[in-house]
Amino acid sequence: MSSLFIEYDDATGPLQLQLVLLRRMEDHHPDLVDDALHRLDVPRAVMREANRKWQGRLRAGGRRRPAGIKDYGALLGPAESVVPRALGDLQCEVHTWPVPLWPELRFEVTVAPGVGTALNAWLVRAPGAAGPELRTLDDLAPWAATVDEVARAFPPAKPMEGTADNRFRLAFSGPDKSGQQRRCTAEFAWGLLQRWEIA
Repeated sequence: MSSLFIEYDDATGPLQLQLVLLRRMEDHHPDLVDDALHRLDVPRAVMREANRKWQGRLRAGGRRRPAGIKDYGALLGPAESVVPRALGDLQCEVHTWPVPLWPELRFEVTVAPGVGTALNAWLVRAPGAAGPELRTLDDLAPWAATVDEVARAFPPAKPMEGTADNRFRLAFSGPDKSGQQRRCTAEFAWGLLQRWEIA
């Protein structure tokens, strides 16, 4: 193993999670990822190695499987909080962890008790943290809002299938700066807004 990875090889917790999140976001905004890596004082190659190890864990045994709460727990340690949440008739548990790169956010994993597979895993606004003021489409800046925040700001929003793992899309209508309503599609990576376009 190259000496580049030795310093980071045994690291777990928020750093490794952040690197996995950033690798998916790099597809949309390499400039923002560069800035984030600089703040974390981590080389880009280490980010890619962290993602490779995460993907390797999910492909262990020769089959791709969805991440489960044990995977996230092994990476992050004990959750900051675990609370019950009903999704229709299904009683679930929601596990959350802090994310130092985005202190106003939390990483949230929803699981059905006894199943272990994550039903959802993404970034959400931390309790008590002020979210962005989303009045027009011009307010939709990259990394500024979560899925729930965009959906609440521009109802009714329709969930759409993402273009890759850990991507999510919303179809909605919102006013441009002149007040004209535009039909749009927004794309998120790990629950954080990456881009939007006129549909």
